[in-house]
Amino acid sequence: MRYTIKGEPTPVVICELANGESMITESGSMVWMSPNMEMETSAGGFGKAFGRLFSGENIFQNIYTARGGPGMIAFASSFPGAIRAVPITPDRPLIVQKSAFLASESGVELSVFFQKKVGAGFFGGEGFIMQKLSGNGMAFLEIDGYGEEYTLAPGQQMVVDTGNLAMMDATCSLDIRTVKGVKNMLFGGEGVFHTVVTGPGNILLQTMPISSLAGAIAAVLPNKN
Repeated sequence: MRYTIKGEPTPVVICELANGESMITESGSMVWMSPNMEMETSAGGFGKAFGRLFSGENIFQNIYTARGGPGMIAFASSFPGAIRAVPITPDRPLIVQKSAFLASESGVELSVFFQKKVGAGFFGGEGFIMQKLSGNGMAFLEIDGYGEEYTLAPGQQMVVDTGNLAMMDATCSLDIRTVKGVKNMLFGGEGVFHTVVTGPGNILLQTMPISSLAGAIAAVLPNKN
């Protein structure tokens, strides 16, 4: 499979497939394709379907396969930002925010990922239920806004506002830290909790989570009451 990413800030990834090669995507992500691409919709078993539903994804996935010769298929981002191509290998699974998965080669498996610490579960927002990409193959992720990468050494930490963590290596861990000081909590404008990511591993932070944009737009809309 060969690919080209074009068109930021509303990008599309165009994939060139050899005969018999397949791509997996969430429903609604395909925007155009050659006529010899064959589609099959699958839930992939009850356990996987339930995990996708719990993580906020569609129960069903579409599998597109090139038949009778080379094929072409394109997947578009649903939100202004970027599409990142990330290689998934058996020794390097990735943890991504829910709804980040756009498409992948057929060897990549998508499952739900739960935080081990209870605090991260109840107060972590987007940090609680995330997705785990494992297996082997290229995956394409949607990043909300601009993405900045950091490499954390063992024990090194990064404090992140909820929703701004787009991706991390499975070797990293998450916890929740309360903002210090009652005045800071009430009037600081940064919320009550922060997400703390601890290395070792790579992380990708995004500048414009869709939840933050929705809140900013809602604040300036006229009140109909």
